[in-house]
Amino acid sequence: MTAASTGVTVLLPVGTRLEPYILGAPGVWTQPARPITSRVAYAAAHVIPRATAANTPGEPAAIDWDATLAYRHELWSYGLGVADAMDTAQRGMGLDWQATAELIRRSGAEAASAGGRLACGAGTDQLDLAGLPSGPAGLAAIVDAYREQIDVVTDAGAQVILMASRALAQVARSAADYLSVYEKVLAGVDRPVILHWLGTMFDPALRGYWGSPDIGAATETFRTLIENNRSKIDGVKVSLLDAAHEIALRRALPDGVRLYTGDDFNYPELIIGDSHGHSDALLGIFAAIYPAASTALQELDNGNVTRASDILGATQALGRHIFAAPTYYYKTGIAFLSWLNNKQSGFSMVGGLSTGRSVTHLAELFRLADKAGLLSDPELAAHRMRVYLELNGLTS
Repeated sequence: MTAASTGVTVLLPVGTRLEPYILGAPGVWTQPARPITSRVAYAAAHVIPRATAANTPGEPAAIDWDATLAYRHELWSYGLGVADAMDTAQRGMGLDWQATAELIRRSGAEAASAGGRLACGAGTDQLDLAGLPSGPAGLAAIVDAYREQIDVVTDAGAQVILMASRALAQVARSAADYLSVYEKVLAGVDRPVILHWLGTMFDPALRGYWGSPDIGAATETFRTLIENNRSKIDGVKVSLLDAAHEIALRRALPDGVRLYTGDDFNYPELIIGDSHGHSDALLGIFAAIYPAASTALQELDNGNVTRASDILGATQALGRHIFAAPTYYYKTGIAFLSWLNNKQSGFSMVGGLSTGRSVTHLAELFRLADKAGLLSDPELAAHRMRVYLELNGLTS
């Protein structure tokens, strides 16, 4: 998106060498003067740890609440909703349920003060998988766990996102078990929820979700659940990184049920849509590209489809890089870009996940973020990139 050079230079690794890279200018992004209406769009936000906390694998998550909540206000200021307590916030990868519940409560209070849209994940990660019984007792425990977390989300004033459950993937023995659990949970909600189908590239423990490793069979179970409970379902978030599957599912959904794309590879074409419709958005990549994403959605509001497509398309290479395999480490890239853009004081993550990507991966992220116009202060970003490279033994 950027053409003008800033003259700011960083030596970046290219193979075994360091070569000069000249940064461009930041993109010209706009905050909306009125609510965005052409799409419902959520950015799935990450969490920022307290710098003096342990931040090592197995340690309880200790959050820098000021920085974490300020990031959410930043997303709201660009007209986006916040999807909180999701996998982007390291659910199942460092963020324990105690910290998650506190995050939901605090984000709920901030959303109320800002008038921001908020949806939060309700799952079953308070359960001890090793001690979880099999059969009906295990399924009953999963229903109770979902209900407990739904109460926390509802009390915070947020919309519920029913997250995929590792516990259910462990205990369920058939598609009927999935339908039974979800129908019991949905029966107790007082407003429509968002169902989340998270693929194994994001969480390998979810293999065979909806009762089958075959996507076609799993989709039939998923559709049955939606058809039988359409009044309880606002929409579905599908994170399978398969555009053709998403489009086919979107066209088959009952009237009034949204498809929130979770495809961080193919989101430009899915959000822009076609003559048969479009996807709304609930995306981890939006936490990284939110100024561009918001500007694109504003262009859609104004009927400028080509301009919106161009903006989103210019961020796609960055999205595909951040979410490259192993995809479940994408959170590391989002935190790194947050640090480069001075949204957090240090490059750290709960559970020690800042080591989840290589130096060369993050150097390429830096290049792609710059090319997309998403380094808001090139001089600061360049300084921090030099510090990171020096700490990792790459100096001129």
